[in-house]
Amino acid sequence: MARLTPVSGFVLAFAGTMGLWATQAAANDELLKIQDDPKQWVMPLGNYSSNRYSGLDQINRDNVGDLQVAWTFSTGVLRGHEGGPLVIGNMMYVHAPFPNTVFALDLSKGGQIVWKYEPQQDPNVIPVMCCDTVNRGVAYGDGKIFLHQADTKLVALDAKTGKEVWSAMDGDATKGETGTSAPLVVKDKVLIGNSGGEFGVLGKVTAYNMSDGKIAWRAFSAGPDDQIKVDPEKTTALGKPVGKDSSLKTWEGDQWKIGGGTTWGWMSYDPELNLVYYGTGNPSTWNPAQRPGDNKYSMTIFARDADTGMAKWLYQMTPHDEWDYDGVNEMILADQQVNGQDRKLLVHFDRNGFGYTLDRDTGELLVAEKYDPAVNWATKIDLKTGLPDRVKEFSTEANGEDVNTTNICPAALGSKDQQPSAYSPKTGLFYVPTNHVCMDYEPFKVAYTAGQPYVGATLSMYPPKGEDHLGNFIAWDATTGKIKWSLPEPFSVWSGALATAGDVVFYGTLEGYLKAVDAETGKELYRFKTPSGIIGNVNTYEYDGKQYIAVLSGVGGWAGIGMAAGLTEDTAGLGAVGAYKALSSYTALGGTMTVFALPE
Repeated sequence: MARLTPVSGFVLAFAGTMGLWATQAAANDELLKIQDDPKQWVMPLGNYSSNRYSGLDQINRDNVGDLQVAWTFSTGVLRGHEGGPLVIGNMMYVHAPFPNTVFALDLSKGGQIVWKYEPQQDPNVIPVMCCDTVNRGVAYGDGKIFLHQADTKLVALDAKTGKEVWSAMDGDATKGETGTSAPLVVKDKVLIGNSGGEFGVLGKVTAYNMSDGKIAWRAFSAGPDDQIKVDPEKTTALGKPVGKDSSLKTWEGDQWKIGGGTTWGWMSYDPELNLVYYGTGNPSTWNPAQRPGDNKYSMTIFARDADTGMAKWLYQMTPHDEWDYDGVNEMILADQQVNGQDRKLLVHFDRNGFGYTLDRDTGELLVAEKYDPAVNWATKIDLKTGLPDRVKEFSTEANGEDVNTTNICPAALGSKDQQPSAYSPKTGLFYVPTNHVCMDYEPFKVAYTAGQPYVGATLSMYPPKGEDHLGNFIAWDATTGKIKWSLPEPFSVWSGALATAGDVVFYGTLEGYLKAVDAETGKELYRFKTPSGIIGNVNTYEYDGKQYIAVLSGVGGWAGIGMAAGLTEDTAGLGAVGAYKALSSYTALGGTMTVFALPE
């Protein structure tokens, strides 16, 4: 059950969309259209390409320094606020961490609350959420708002009233499976992933019918071919068929059943190719000695047919992961020239510290380079085999169980975690919020018990040797694998970036600053300190002829888990607490959306 608080006297006015909800086909034709309307922000990452780029230019490099706070809104929740609001017509939809409250705000009435939806969830789900009680946002389609709750339930809400249309329980939280990901609406389906790799949960992506919540297809990350939806002869990896039992052959016995590879990150979609793209997370356990083999298909990019779920191609970035380098980060779709040839690209900044550029139609690997110079676990990626050239000194398995391997870069939270990058077609550059963090990693033997942590490693995190900052915000050329410019930050940049046609790029910092920089040079143009640290994603929209910038602040997430959950031991929070201990001197807990605009 859930609490629903309606506000009467409201007539919903979705700009240009009324009368188009009669059929799912019409609704999704409209979704394809309105994703290109820069006045709205209709998907968690802005559009199907996940490029977080806006064509709005009222706010530009010449006037961004004049930004002022237009209005604010408190969610009433004191945990980490990832993701960001949707804006559709005159309505804004704001979400919160557990208990995953959703607010519908009327922009024509100064952000008045039209309705509020508050799920009634078992609080026992909180202890099995590994890295704070975050939620990365809601999705829209067919006149509905879709929420993926912490307890794994997918809920469809009437966008006008907030009333529940249908719900579907996706997993079992008593076994450690949780929901933190933002849904993706594709055609007549709603897609969600799952969380819980640190509890031995097997990863999966499920497509639900948007009309009634019934399962259309489900694809797991490991197991038999039919379960992971690969065709041994047609599904390819770097241009070659994967072959029969390609996943099963890389696990010992039935270990794949508790093998991780969860899918809690972002998804993208190419309507022309009809392919959905996403990545899978770390294999379970974190102790690599307990799971011999490549552990396919953890740490893998999948390209799947949106209608059937069948995989067209896949690429495993970190076979037999030894460091918790989840592969779930965003897949940005862009069309650029590589080596003089026009290409449909997929660009992915992996936790392992390498920026990958692939042909999104074929899966061909075109570029793979370090986007943080500190990365040392591998020297390079072979473009033909796709395999990393590993450095034995930093192998947590080669050094053995109960041995502390030191100075591994990046740390388990990666050179970048879920915080999504932005891409500007004007500059051709990708703007990447990064972590500049290394670690000590000591694996130990652990037994699996359903619903209990299945980690098997103790970690400590810190800046690279000789350095004192934990983050950089960079501009990246994905065609060459080169950093154009890099801005050091005291703490990791855990917020999602935004690029605009006004030649400005926005991002947030863990201390709470919203920053605006020049898209070409990286020169800082504006900063404002919001009430709490920012791990949310910066969005923009236009209403009544005026452009606004919106961002959720509310420190937490993995980097801020010490503050969010009151943890103090340096190795707590899977190693993050010690690295970010100083953060409490700069900010405090709080959940606030701050909206900015130019003065009248």
